[in-house]
Amino acid sequence: MNLRDLVYGVYSRRVERRLDVDRAPKHIGVILDGNRRWAKAAGGTTEQGHRAGADKIAEMLGWCEETGVEVVTLWLLSTDNLDRPAEELVPLLGIIEDAVTELADTGRWRLHHVGTMDLLPARTQRVLKEAEQATDGVTGILVNVAVGYGGRQEIADAVRSLLYEHAGRGTSIEDLADILDVEHIAEHLYTRGQPDPDLVIRTSGEQRLSGFMLWQSAHSEYYFCEVFWPAFRKVDFLRALRDYAARHRRYGS
Repeated sequence: MNLRDLVYGVYSRRVERRLDVDRAPKHIGVILDGNRRWAKAAGGTTEQGHRAGADKIAEMLGWCEETGVEVVTLWLLSTDNLDRPAEELVPLLGIIEDAVTELADTGRWRLHHVGTMDLLPARTQRVLKEAEQATDGVTGILVNVAVGYGGRQEIADAVRSLLYEHAGRGTSIEDLADILDVEHIAEHLYTRGQPDPDLVIRTSGEQRLSGFMLWQSAHSEYYFCEVFWPAFRKVDFLRALRDYAARHRRYGS
């Protein structure tokens, strides 16, 4: 062990000891950003960057287990990403499929897909569905894998689902307009029945949500980390939780 690793270990343990676990977030959303830039800085390929990012996921979920987090939403692929060139998109989808399968195979976490399934290739759809089915009875952390996900698309899908539901009941548009409130839409989101994220973490230094959980993050706290996702360390995670615990959440008041 070199001096740098030793100092990092000591500092990480100090941060962990001082963390108030009782004030830790119960639902964390993570925008896993910076895979390509990490690879470029390291002299590697884009595919190697995405692979390194995928390998980081299980480690981070382990940190969540240690700190009492109950729900984690991982943004793995946006709807915008589906427009990337085939030479980048096809390997990326393969890496995501492998990552989801490996997470399911651990038997530690319950996986749930959030996103528009119809936009994804048949193989990716099958992998996501099989992972959900295989982990349905798992009592560990609920892990939302956001693949083919966009916040605006989610809201549009929720409204569409709501309209279909009430059309099936024979409700007129006028009657629906009279009773419609935010809870009606919330009941049709991809994450219906789940708590909204308390904390949203974005790596790579970008300070925007890019449409991530637009509806659910209305009262979330945000933490923007300069580190690229493949280089995200436990101490970075603990700093995010420490920062969250120090904030006074006013929920818009």
